[in-house]
Amino acid sequence: MSTSISELIAEKIDAMPASERRAAQTLIANYPLIGLRTVAEFSGQAGVSSPTILRFVARLGFQSYPEFQSALQEELAAQVQSPWNRAATIQRPKGGATFPLMEAAIENIRETFQHLSAQQLDDVTNAISRNRSRLYLLGGRFTDPIATYMAAHLKIVRTGVTHLAGQESHWRDQLIDMGKKDVLIVFDIRRYQDSLLRFAEKAQARGVEIVLVTDQWLSPIARFAKHVIAGRTAVPSPWDSSAALFLIAETLVAEVTRKLEQSSADRIHDLEQLRDT
Repeated sequence: MSTSISELIAEKIDAMPASERRAAQTLIANYPLIGLRTVAEFSGQAGVSSPTILRFVARLGFQSYPEFQSALQEELAAQVQSPWNRAATIQRPKGGATFPLMEAAIENIRETFQHLSAQQLDDVTNAISRNRSRLYLLGGRFTDPIATYMAAHLKIVRTGVTHLAGQESHWRDQLIDMGKKDVLIVFDIRRYQDSLLRFAEKAQARGVEIVLVTDQWLSPIARFAKHVIAGRTAVPSPWDSSAALFLIAETLVAEVTRKLEQSSADRIHDLEQLRDT
């Protein structure tokens, strides 16, 4: 699978001048639709010049704006595919791999972490390590088990962790206690869940800092997120694989545990003592 435009941006954004970074951030926040508009419309929304948009596109490796738009159109088509659509196009490799899905999942993990910068990881780790912030985790139909898994670990190493389980009405009830110091981690992959989008929008309006863990095509929640981590999910199956997303979650848990070294060690020690009594 070719590198997605969101992955290219993650790879190159630290080296971009400020004007191109604004173009990148505008595209991520309106992915991929703003990139399918004219250069003038894109530049107007980003607040930069048209030549800046063309330089940004060239920095990503495209020879022209139409080539860039063609790549976005392909991603948009992949983004809306259903399992039924994917089942009709899967071809089992001839010879070679005995376990093609396993090999694809391993490659997804490699590609995901190749495009995850140290700065991204540090920024998200810092956000979810703030003990004065309450931390909320939420996922969709197939990704909520990752939120549950991550919350179970984080509850051990820090206070104030809540997994938003159950129906959407229950999530909304939690909004009253959510504010500017708080962080919401959302897991959302194609076909993106409208209920998660609605909740993220309301949380962001209350000043909550949103961390989005999504696929390479980017959930529309990206427009409300301060931090976006894109993991690869496509495998030779009608179903997407969450293996890379689970490893992102485990990596963040490990980084938070390391950052909160003393307090997390104290909490783990106290928990062990409580279990022994």
